[in-house]
Amino acid sequence: MGEQTKTSARIAGPRDGGENGSPPVIDAAFARWLADRAGQVLLQVRAEMGYADPKALKAAGDQAAHELLRAELARWRPADAVLSEEDDQARVAWQEGLARPDRLGASRVWIVDPLDGTREFSEEGRTDWAVHVALWTADSSNPACLSAGAVAMPAQHRTYATDKPPAYPPMPLESATGGAIRIAASRTRPPAFVTELASEIGAELVPMGSAGVKIAAVISGEADAYVHAGGQYEWDSAAPVAVALATGLHASRIDGTPLAYNQGDPKLPDLVVCRKDLAPRLLAAIQKHLPTQ
Repeated sequence: MGEQTKTSARIAGPRDGGENGSPPVIDAAFARWLADRAGQVLLQVRAEMGYADPKALKAAGDQAAHELLRAELARWRPADAVLSEEDDQARVAWQEGLARPDRLGASRVWIVDPLDGTREFSEEGRTDWAVHVALWTADSSNPACLSAGAVAMPAQHRTYATDKPPAYPPMPLESATGGAIRIAASRTRPPAFVTELASEIGAELVPMGSAGVKIAAVISGEADAYVHAGGQYEWDSAAPVAVALATGLHASRIDGTPLAYNQGDPKLPDLVVCRKDLAPRLLAAIQKHLPTQ
């Protein structure tokens, strides 16, 4: 860890946010700024370390981005709580009788994934990895209480964020004329029920990397839907779901119930994100393939 610490400290660099050395004040623009800064750090880690040791590269990237996000949030949003994938005990579900995490009593919580898609990040030439930054607020009118979010895809040189959400994706000609819909799926381990679902409805599985990149593909219109079950946490989906909802897309659990964030148990194991015109058809078909409990 000593060498990794030196690397992350070196590449974190100055924290000037732009004009007058400060980041945007508005939360949505701040989320974009923060995700982009972490993305630049990750690109530097890749450039400096290379790909000879994928395990070390993954660890260094996670650490460097996490430290950058934590430092900037402590500096610019000191009163807000934070839930990061790389926090100690982040995956531990709170139970009565245990010390209650500060975030559960907070009105504002940043939910971040410093590096979504570590496998892809560690492979030379792959661009399907991301940085997630989302803000949960107790008084949000958003159904998921996500008031801001940004998904940076540094190797693709693009960021989707709620300050300037993309336009609602048009229905592709092929889908509009009865062709197969495209479902973004894991390139290495697509859930069995997603494969069965695609076969039943005549969908095409489009393999790609991180969860954020998959949801970004739906936001951009490169895919029609993303369906997942089998294990995720709040930080895997909070930021891309915030942008998807701001875009006007459908996002819910696979049983159709709303997505909920900043819960005592950070596990959020399943979701579906798709164009609204597809939601009734997909949700109905999914019911036949729900994993048995």
